[in-house]
Amino acid sequence: MPISPDFTSILSKDWEINFTQCTPNGYLKYTDLCNLLQLTAAAHSEVGGISFTDMQEFDQAWVLSRMRVEITELPKWRDVVTVKTWINSLENSRSVRALEMHVNGKKIIGSETFWAVFNTKARRPEPLALPYEHFELFPDKKATEEGFSKININPEKESVFEKTVYLSDLDIVNHANNVKYLEWCLDHVDAKRILKQEVQSFEMNFLKELSLKDEVIIHECVNETDVVFSITKEDKTCFALQINWK
Repeated sequence: MPISPDFTSILSKDWEINFTQCTPNGYLKYTDLCNLLQLTAAAHSEVGGISFTDMQEFDQAWVLSRMRVEITELPKWRDVVTVKTWINSLENSRSVRALEMHVNGKKIIGSETFWAVFNTKARRPEPLALPYEHFELFPDKKATEEGFSKININPEKESVFEKTVYLSDLDIVNHANNVKYLEWCLDHVDAKRILKQEVQSFEMNFLKELSLKDEVIIHECVNETDVVFSITKEDKTCFALQINWK
Protein backbone atom coordinates (compact mmCIF):
# COMPACT_ATOMS: atom_id res chain seq x y z
CA MET A 1 0.00 0.00 0.00
CA PRO A 2 1.25 3.54 -0.68
CA ILE A 3 2.22 5.88 2.13
CA SER A 4 -0.95 7.41 3.57
CA PRO A 5 -1.52 11.16 3.13
CA ASP A 6 -2.23 11.15 6.88
CA PHE A 7 1.21 9.70 7.69
CA THR A 8 3.17 11.33 10.52
CA SER A 9 6.40 10.15 12.15
CA ILE A 10 4.67 10.14 15.56
CA LEU A 11 1.33 8.35 15.63
CA SER A 12 -1.36 8.57 18.32
CA LYS A 13 -4.24 6.12 18.41
CA ASP A 14 -7.14 5.81 20.86
CA TRP A 15 -8.44 2.50 22.16
CA GLU A 16 -11.36 1.81 24.49
CA ILE A 17 -10.71 -0.95 27.02
CA ASN A 18 -13.44 -3.59 26.80
CA PHE A 19 -14.34 -6.25 29.35
CA THR A 20 -12.74 -9.12 27.41
CA GLN A 21 -9.35 -7.44 27.90
CA CYS A 22 -9.63 -7.25 31.69
CA THR A 23 -8.82 -9.44 34.68
CA PRO A 24 -11.51 -10.04 37.36
CA ASN A 25 -10.53 -6.77 39.10
CA GLY A 26 -11.53 -4.80 35.99
CA TYR A 27 -8.01 -3.74 34.99
CA LEU A 28 -6.29 -4.42 31.68
CA LYS A 29 -4.46 -7.74 31.37
CA TYR A 30 -0.71 -7.50 30.75
CA THR A 31 -1.13 -9.66 27.65
CA ASP A 32 -3.79 -7.36 26.21
CA LEU A 33 -1.61 -4.37 27.09
CA CYS A 34 1.09 -5.84 24.86
CA ASN A 35 -1.47 -6.53 22.15
CA LEU A 36 -2.59 -2.88 22.16
CA LEU A 37 0.99 -1.65 21.97
CA GLN A 38 1.73 -3.93 19.03
CA LEU A 39 -1.53 -3.08 17.24
CA THR A 40 -0.53 0.59 17.48
CA ALA A 41 2.92 -0.19 16.07
CA ALA A 42 1.22 -2.09 13.25
CA ALA A 43 -1.09 0.86 12.55
CA HIS A 44 1.94 3.14 12.24
CA SER A 45 3.67 0.76 9.83
CA GLU A 46 0.43 0.58 7.82
CA VAL A 47 0.17 4.33 7.20
CA GLY A 48 3.93 4.47 6.64
CA GLY A 49 3.92 1.88 3.86
CA ILE A 50 5.93 -0.79 5.68
CA SER A 51 3.09 -2.98 6.95
CA PHE A 52 2.88 -6.77 6.87
CA THR A 53 0.93 -6.60 3.61
CA ASP A 54 3.52 -4.32 2.01
CA MET A 55 6.41 -6.47 3.20
CA GLN A 56 4.84 -9.75 2.09
CA GLU A 57 5.49 -8.72 -1.52
CA PHE A 58 9.12 -9.47 -0.60
CA ASP A 59 8.30 -12.40 1.76
CA GLN A 60 9.15 -10.20 4.73
CA ALA A 61 7.55 -9.36 8.08
CA TRP A 62 8.45 -7.48 11.24
CA VAL A 63 9.03 -9.81 14.20
CA LEU A 64 9.48 -8.74 17.80
CA SER A 65 12.88 -9.56 19.28
CA ARG A 66 12.84 -7.71 22.62
CA MET A 67 10.29 -5.76 24.61
CA ARG A 68 10.52 -3.77 27.85
CA VAL A 69 7.38 -2.42 29.55
CA GLU A 70 7.35 -0.04 32.55
CA ILE A 71 4.05 0.40 34.37
CA THR A 72 2.93 3.18 36.71
CA GLU A 73 -0.67 2.01 36.69
CA LEU A 74 -3.00 -0.01 34.49
CA PRO A 75 -6.08 1.31 32.68
CA LYS A 76 -9.43 -0.20 33.58
CA TRP A 77 -12.61 -1.27 31.83
CA ARG A 78 -14.19 1.52 29.74
CA ASP A 79 -11.11 3.74 29.92
CA VAL A 80 -10.13 5.33 26.61
CA VAL A 81 -6.36 5.14 26.32
CA THR A 82 -4.13 6.98 23.87
CA VAL A 83 -1.12 5.06 22.63
CA LYS A 84 1.67 7.09 21.04
CA THR A 85 4.49 5.57 19.04
CA TRP A 86 7.61 6.67 17.18
CA ILE A 87 10.83 5.11 15.93
CA ASN A 88 14.13 5.57 17.77
CA SER A 89 16.25 3.79 15.16
CA LEU A 90 15.73 2.00 11.85
CA GLU A 91 18.58 0.57 9.83
CA ASN A 92 18.81 -2.45 7.54
CA SER A 93 17.04 -5.29 9.34
CA ARG A 94 16.64 -3.72 12.79
CA SER A 95 14.44 -1.12 14.40
CA VAL A 96 13.85 0.19 17.91
CA ARG A 97 10.35 1.58 18.46
CA ALA A 98 9.06 3.51 21.48
CA LEU A 99 5.47 3.41 22.75
CA GLU A 100 3.60 5.23 25.51
CA MET A 101 0.10 4.77 26.90
CA HIS A 102 -1.79 7.77 28.31
CA VAL A 103 -5.12 8.15 30.10
CA ASN A 104 -6.63 11.63 30.36
CA GLY A 105 -3.31 13.11 29.29
CA LYS A 106 -1.32 11.24 31.95
CA LYS A 107 1.39 8.79 30.92
CA ILE A 108 0.84 5.49 32.70
CA ILE A 109 2.96 3.03 30.66
CA GLY A 110 6.15 3.21 28.61
CA SER A 111 7.62 0.56 26.35
CA GLU A 112 10.76 0.03 24.29
CA THR A 113 10.59 -2.60 21.55
CA PHE A 114 13.22 -4.09 19.27
CA TRP A 115 12.09 -5.45 15.90
CA ALA A 116 13.81 -7.43 13.16
CA VAL A 117 12.92 -7.87 9.50
CA PHE A 118 12.27 -11.57 8.97
CA ASN A 119 12.03 -13.47 5.70
CA THR A 120 8.94 -15.62 6.13
CA LYS A 121 10.12 -18.20 3.59
CA ALA A 122 13.81 -18.45 4.49
CA ARG A 123 12.95 -17.96 8.23
CA ARG A 124 15.90 -15.66 8.84
CA PRO A 125 16.58 -11.91 9.27
CA GLU A 126 17.40 -9.75 6.25
CA PRO A 127 17.48 -6.03 5.32
CA LEU A 128 14.16 -4.27 4.79
CA ALA A 129 13.27 -4.27 1.09
CA LEU A 130 11.00 -1.21 1.29
CA PRO A 131 11.90 2.51 1.52
CA TYR A 132 11.69 3.99 5.01
CA GLU A 133 13.54 7.31 4.75
CA HIS A 134 10.24 9.22 5.15
CA PHE A 135 10.14 8.15 8.81
CA GLU A 136 11.76 10.81 10.99
CA LEU A 137 13.78 9.11 13.72
CA PHE A 138 13.83 10.23 17.35
CA PRO A 139 16.90 8.56 18.93
CA ASP A 140 16.77 10.68 22.08
CA LYS A 141 13.01 10.52 22.70
CA LYS A 142 12.74 7.58 25.09
CA ALA A 143 9.52 6.04 26.38
CA THR A 144 11.12 4.14 29.28
CA GLU A 145 13.32 5.07 32.23
CA GLU A 146 15.66 2.17 31.48
CA GLY A 147 16.71 0.52 28.23
CA PHE A 148 17.00 -3.17 27.47
CA SER A 149 18.93 -5.23 30.01
CA LYS A 150 20.39 -8.71 29.99
CA ILE A 151 18.04 -11.31 31.43
CA ASN A 152 20.13 -13.70 33.50
CA ILE A 153 18.79 -17.25 33.48
CA ASN A 154 19.80 -19.19 36.58
CA PRO A 155 21.01 -22.69 35.64
CA GLU A 156 19.28 -23.95 38.81
CA LYS A 157 15.88 -22.85 37.49
CA GLU A 158 12.86 -25.01 38.26
CA SER A 159 10.77 -26.69 35.58
CA VAL A 160 7.11 -25.74 36.18
CA PHE A 161 5.16 -26.80 33.06
CA GLU A 162 5.38 -28.68 29.78
CA LYS A 163 3.55 -27.18 26.82
CA THR A 164 2.69 -28.16 23.25
CA VAL A 165 2.31 -25.34 20.71
CA TYR A 166 -1.20 -25.47 19.27
CA LEU A 167 -2.82 -23.76 16.29
CA SER A 168 -4.41 -21.21 18.65
CA ASP A 169 -0.90 -20.09 19.65
CA LEU A 170 0.16 -19.20 16.09
CA ASP A 171 -0.09 -15.83 14.34
CA ILE A 172 -0.06 -14.68 10.73
CA VAL A 173 3.71 -15.22 10.49
CA ASN A 174 3.07 -18.92 11.25
CA HIS A 175 4.90 -19.11 14.55
CA ALA A 176 3.92 -18.78 18.20
CA ASN A 177 2.75 -15.22 18.77
CA ASN A 178 4.99 -13.28 21.15
CA VAL A 179 2.13 -12.48 23.55
CA LYS A 180 1.48 -16.22 23.93
CA TYR A 181 4.89 -16.70 25.56
CA LEU A 182 3.96 -14.04 28.11
CA GLU A 183 0.56 -15.64 28.70
CA TRP A 184 2.08 -19.08 29.30
CA CYS A 185 4.43 -17.67 31.93
CA LEU A 186 1.93 -15.39 33.68
CA ASP A 187 -0.29 -18.43 34.27
CA HIS A 188 2.38 -19.56 36.76
CA VAL A 189 2.65 -16.28 38.68
CA ASP A 190 0.88 -15.79 42.02
CA ALA A 191 -2.54 -14.44 40.97
CA LYS A 192 -2.70 -12.11 43.99
CA ARG A 193 0.41 -10.26 42.84
CA ILE A 194 -1.11 -9.76 39.39
CA LEU A 195 -4.48 -8.61 40.69
CA LYS A 196 -2.82 -6.21 43.15
CA GLN A 197 -0.87 -4.66 40.25
CA GLU A 198 2.49 -5.37 41.82
CA VAL A 199 4.27 -5.57 38.47
CA GLN A 200 6.59 -2.58 38.10
CA SER A 201 8.12 -3.63 34.79
CA PHE A 202 8.77 -6.67 32.67
CA GLU A 203 11.17 -7.47 29.89
CA MET A 204 10.97 -10.17 27.23
CA ASN A 205 13.64 -11.59 24.96
CA PHE A 206 12.54 -13.71 21.99
CA LEU A 207 15.44 -15.92 20.91
CA LYS A 208 14.08 -18.69 18.67
CA GLU A 209 10.70 -19.07 17.00
CA LEU A 210 8.32 -21.87 17.96
CA SER A 211 6.11 -23.70 15.48
CA LEU A 212 3.03 -25.91 15.53
CA LYS A 213 3.37 -29.06 17.67
CA ASP A 214 6.69 -27.97 19.19
CA GLU A 215 7.16 -29.36 22.69
CA VAL A 216 8.56 -26.87 25.20
CA ILE A 217 9.33 -26.65 28.91
CA ILE A 218 8.64 -23.54 31.00
CA HIS A 219 11.16 -22.83 33.76
CA GLU A 220 10.97 -20.43 36.70
CA CYS A 221 13.48 -18.82 39.05
CA VAL A 222 11.97 -16.78 41.89
CA ASN A 223 13.88 -14.01 43.70
CA GLU A 224 12.83 -11.39 46.25
CA THR A 225 12.58 -8.55 43.75
CA ASP A 226 11.82 -10.41 40.53
CA VAL A 227 10.94 -13.68 38.85
CA VAL A 228 12.64 -14.97 35.71
CA PHE A 229 10.95 -17.38 33.34
CA SER A 230 12.56 -19.19 30.44
CA ILE A 231 11.12 -21.46 27.78
CA THR A 232 13.25 -24.18 26.25
CA LYS A 233 12.89 -26.57 23.33
CA GLU A 234 15.27 -29.52 23.25
CA ASP A 235 17.36 -27.83 25.98
CA LYS A 236 17.78 -24.66 23.91
CA THR A 237 16.37 -21.40 25.30
CA CYS A 238 13.73 -19.86 23.03
CA PHE A 239 12.41 -17.13 25.32
CA ALA A 240 13.22 -15.29 28.52
CA LEU A 241 10.99 -13.09 30.70
CA GLN A 242 11.89 -11.05 33.77
CA ILE A 243 9.13 -9.55 35.91
CA ASN A 244 10.21 -6.89 38.40
CA TRP A 245 8.00 -6.28 41.43
CA LYS A 246 7.13 -2.96 43.04
